[in-house]
Amino acid sequence: MVAILNFVLFRIIPGDPSAMLLAGARTAVTAEQIEAQRQRWGLDRPLIPDQLLDYISATAKGDLGYSFKFRGRRVVDLLMERLPATIALVGVAQIMAIICGVMLGVFAGWRRGEVIDNIATGGSLVLYSTPSFWLGMLLVVIFSTGLGWFPGYGASSPGGNQEFLVWLPDYLRHLVLPASTIALGLMGQYVLVARAAMSDVVAEDYMVTARAKGLTSGQMLMRHAFQNAMLPVVTLVALNLGYVVAGAITVETVFAWPGIGGLTVEALNSRDYPVLQGVFLLLGASIVLANLVADLAYGLLDPRVRQ
Repeated sequence: MVAILNFVLFRIIPGDPSAMLLAGARTAVTAEQIEAQRQRWGLDRPLIPDQLLDYISATAKGDLGYSFKFRGRRVVDLLMERLPATIALVGVAQIMAIICGVMLGVFAGWRRGEVIDNIATGGSLVLYSTPSFWLGMLLVVIFSTGLGWFPGYGASSPGGNQEFLVWLPDYLRHLVLPASTIALGLMGQYVLVARAAMSDVVAEDYMVTARAKGLTSGQMLMRHAFQNAMLPVVTLVALNLGYVVAGAITVETVFAWPGIGGLTVEALNSRDYPVLQGVFLLLGASIVLANLVADLAYGLLDPRVRQ
């Protein structure tokens, strides 16, 4: 069903790939030339069942086809070329958001009703509701255009030295603003979920019993509250990690980051069906795997699941 949806989804978008790709030609493009391109790419064949069966058969064999826009390059090669940049960007952002967001949310839930709780909750709601592209542009205006601390475009400086010890610091400087943009948005989710989970755990009877037995606040937090509060957080973390391979389309577009998100926009603008199908198939597989990881993690955190 995912494969069929993946096939149909992009073909209901208005526009013909042949006409769009030939639109930039210097000379007038005739209807015969457009039809020849359609025949070359197999777009003249019936959508169902011919093109659908070809797509299902090729996908089952691990063949994701060839790109229209990138002049016949294999979709697998394009994905593997862009995937490292996306994993670096979204992976670093996820780690930052998980560590900071979960710690802040747990502490806010543990200190429910106090000043730190109000500040953390209010700030998280603002971050969670802020569009990522607007936040990215704001960071560019402040830290790149205004202060000049970090570059706001691309993954490396034009004409930069490719030696590893020179390239790596330059790459990390380019990574700061886009990774911070994604991390701030994700951190709002983690704070709110962790805070709500911790607030529920604090009110449980076994926490009252633990306090009556003379356990300190630190012992109660680490031995009883933290592990039980992590169950809903694990689900959110696993699902968000599944989106790592999809990239952050709006953020990658704002910062011209050469990842999967930027590839998706380019393919969408040119109706490059094979690339779009490859991107969303990769996304679907990663989400299924992330759900599996979440289920396995539940068994480690909660003995009742193992039983």
